[in-house]
Amino acid sequence: MGSLLKGVSRIRWGELRDAAEAPAVGIPSLLSRIAHADEVTARLAIDELSDSVCALGCVVGEVTATTVPFLLELVGAPHVPCKAELMDLLASIYRTEQWHSAAAAARDQKNYTSYQEQPGWEEAARAAVYTGRPVLEELASSVRPEEAAPARNLLRVMDEAPPFPEL
Repeated sequence: MGSLLKGVSRIRWGELRDAAEAPAVGIPSLLSRIAHADEVTARLAIDELSDSVCALGCVVGEVTATTVPFLLELVGAPHVPCKAELMDLLASIYRTEQWHSAAAAARDQKNYTSYQEQPGWEEAARAAVYTGRPVLEELASSVRPEEAAPARNLLRVMDEAPPFPEL
C-alpha cells in the first residue's frame, strides 16, 4: 500500500469483527481505495467503511479502534480526497455511546453480561480518535476551508462530548 497505510498489512483483520459482527476482512481494500482512488470512488469507500466501523453513525465494532489510526493517517495526508467525510466519520465514532447506554439500561437485568466487551470498544475508539488531536489542530488552522471547518467541528465534538454513562 506504499508509504501511506503501510501498517495495514500487519493487522489480522479477519480476526476482528466490524459493527455488524462480520469479519472485518474488507477494511484494508476500503482504506486503500480512499487513499489512492479518485474522489467518487473514495466517497463510496468511505460510505462502505462507515457501515463497518460506525454503523448507523452510532454503533462501533471491535475493529473500530484499530481502524481509527488509519483514518487519521488519511486525514493528515496531503493528497487524500474527501477529508471532510473522513472527519465526519471520526466525529461519529467519537460521539458513540450506544453500547454504554445499552449496558447501563440493562445493568439490573440478567442480559447485562451480554454487554461485556462493547463499552470497551467505544472507549478504545474514542481514545484512538483523541490521539489524532494534533493532526486535527493543524488542519483546523489550514487556509483550505474544506479542511479547516470539518477539523474545527471534530475538535468541538471532542471538547463537548459528554463522558460515557456510568456502568
